[in-house]
Amino acid sequence: MEIPPTALALIGLLLAAWTAGAAWLMIAAAGKARGAEASRKAARRMARMIDEAPAIPLLVRADMRIEASERLAGWLGLDRLPAYLSELSGSDGGGLSRSQLVELTEHVRRAQKTAAPFRMALTPPGSRRSLALRGALADPQVSPGGAALIWVFDFSESESELARLREEAARAQGDFAALVGLIDAAPMPMWFRGADARLRLVNAAYVEAVGASSAPDAVERQLELIETVDGLSAAQVARQSAEQDAPIERIVTATVAGERRSLRVSDLPLGREGIAGYAIDIEDMEELAREFRAFREAQRSILDQLSVGVAQFDDHRRLTFANQPFRRIFGISPGSVAAGLDFERFLSDARDAGKTPVVRDFPAWRLEHAEWFSASTAREEAWPLADKTHLRVVANPMPDGGLVMVAEDRTEQLALSATRDTLLRTRTATFDSLFEALAVFAPDGHLQLWNRSFAGTWGLDPELMDQHPAADTLTEALAPNLANATQAKMVGEVIRAATLDRKEKAGRIQLGDGRTLEFAGVPLPDGNGLLTVLDITDSVKAEEALRERNMALEEADQVKTRFLANMSYEFRTPLTTIGGFAELLDSGAAGELSEQAKDYVQAILDSVARLTDQVEDVLDLSQSEAGLLPVAKERIALMPLVTTVVREREQAILSAGLSLDLEGSTVGKIDADPRQLGRAIGHLLDNAIAATGKGGRILVNLTREPEGARVVISDNGRGMSASELVHALDGLRKTQDGNGLERRQGLGIPLARELVEGQGGTLEIVSRKGTGTTATIRLPSVR
Repeated sequence: MEIPPTALALIGLLLAAWTAGAAWLMIAAAGKARGAEASRKAARRMARMIDEAPAIPLLVRADMRIEASERLAGWLGLDRLPAYLSELSGSDGGGLSRSQLVELTEHVRRAQKTAAPFRMALTPPGSRRSLALRGALADPQVSPGGAALIWVFDFSESESELARLREEAARAQGDFAALVGLIDAAPMPMWFRGADARLRLVNAAYVEAVGASSAPDAVERQLELIETVDGLSAAQVARQSAEQDAPIERIVTATVAGERRSLRVSDLPLGREGIAGYAIDIEDMEELAREFRAFREAQRSILDQLSVGVAQFDDHRRLTFANQPFRRIFGISPGSVAAGLDFERFLSDARDAGKTPVVRDFPAWRLEHAEWFSASTAREEAWPLADKTHLRVVANPMPDGGLVMVAEDRTEQLALSATRDTLLRTRTATFDSLFEALAVFAPDGHLQLWNRSFAGTWGLDPELMDQHPAADTLTEALAPNLANATQAKMVGEVIRAATLDRKEKAGRIQLGDGRTLEFAGVPLPDGNGLLTVLDITDSVKAEEALRERNMALEEADQVKTRFLANMSYEFRTPLTTIGGFAELLDSGAAGELSEQAKDYVQAILDSVARLTDQVEDVLDLSQSEAGLLPVAKERIALMPLVTTVVREREQAILSAGLSLDLEGSTVGKIDADPRQLGRAIGHLLDNAIAATGKGGRILVNLTREPEGARVVISDNGRGMSASELVHALDGLRKTQDGNGLERRQGLGIPLARELVEGQGGTLEIVSRKGTGTTATIRLPSVR
């Protein structure tokens, strides 16, 4: 079949169009493939950038499904990222806590419904990582279903830095507060001046020294502690210190709290801030220096009276003192002491005068003795001189680098050795004249020396003693004279302990004639043993008499106990009855009273109250001394108890024109009887109020100590001398005839001491006439 040319043309055109379309499709497909590859690369790059970003996105869909990087699971402490938000709280301890998850869920739902953004900070349990969450409604292009997009930031480093800065700031603030408190509590006056040299800050010691009412008052009035010296005031000297930019220290005399005292004053420039200053009271140091000089002069005067030569060399090895025996022994003139004779020159002069031992190499010997100054212990030497004199020289180095040299002429001791036989005979005569029976045994146990009383005390034959028997033979001889013959072995053991064991041992034994002997063995330095025997028959009888008397005293003590128990009732019952009837009269139970009768009734009530307090004090003091004071301890807080006691005396303090400061931190609780302890503190406060004049000050301070609590009650009243304080502590003492009691300074202080000691505490009172009194109570077991 023949195809027409037109059809062929159409077929060719169709094929060409098909080929062109295929080519276009291939080209378009290649372009889309390149675009898809570029998109994939961009997507991977974007995903990598998100993974490396400091924040991680968390997408929460409407059904609470979540999408995020696995890196977020690591931040939350999870092994893998769960599928739902509710699964972020791991059951094995990872993830968020239940409360954190509930809060996050509420924020997410609010953002999904209202598109309200939220912020949240949290720290996963068991993790140090701090996370910040910033959430909002996700863009429809991100998630069209109303999902919430949360960005999670890790700000652990910033949070740690902020915490560190806060801690440092708090510590610096605390250190500054402590420094200010330390300066204010410093015992020495301290002050600070501005750049114009005017006072701007003073501490409590400065206020007390200048007699101001307060620190602001001292600053406002510009009260100067240091007086004008050589035409320069304290402010001018401080200005000089600032201009020179160097500290200025001087010693001046000033009036401190009404007394003239020596002060070491220092002005310290602090750059542009101003000038600081402080004053140290050196009056005591000056007094000590004067006392030391007086003591040194007295010591040297005493040394001049000694027969032993004493010389002192200073740290420069110069002679500063030599007493008369030392100058006489070594032939030193007084001018040499005044000129400060050098130690080596002193040895050279002594050699020339023949007062040193004869040695071959004198320079080496002199150099060796010059090392005495640096020795750690005292040195002692014997110096035999050419003129037959024998010196004992002791060199004692001093802590200040000096040296004390003692020279003793022992020549006469050689002559004394010739009298040794006479001394031995004297010893024997002394032994014989003693009341005690003495015997000396050799180390082998044989009797060496005894006195006349020894044989008579034991009832031994003198001829046996002359044979110097052994200890065993001696004990066998005295066994028949004992009440119990077997106790003779005890005497032999005492002798053996003194001679062989070198130990002291004692015993007591009874003889057949009724006598009681006490004996002891004492080791002697020469290796022998001393047996001393004493007849204590009379002492034993006296001991038995004392024992019987002690039993009688115990019975008397029981009688006293019953008496106190009975009198406790007998004293209180009449007083209670009198007070009750007086109150009935005062209330009008017996009819209306006249004004004068009411005054009488009120006087009766006041007297009953005072007498009741006095009876309570007397009974408590008597029961405490007898050990019968009832103590009902309980767990109490100390600060409220002291506050209550102070409040009860508020009217008395105001009426007396006094001021009272109650200070103290939390001291915890103690085991004590609140009534007895409150009475003890109240008595001490009453004494302080009574002893302090108008305008005085009373301080009550509570402090916690390692082993308990301390309560200090101090006043600046008239105080007491040492004898007055003793009388105040006695309270009651016997009259001169010994038949009664008289009252001394009241019962407050003795009763307070007994009450405090009944709580297991201690009371210490320090008082000074004209200055005030300080009472310190220490209580144990703070909890």
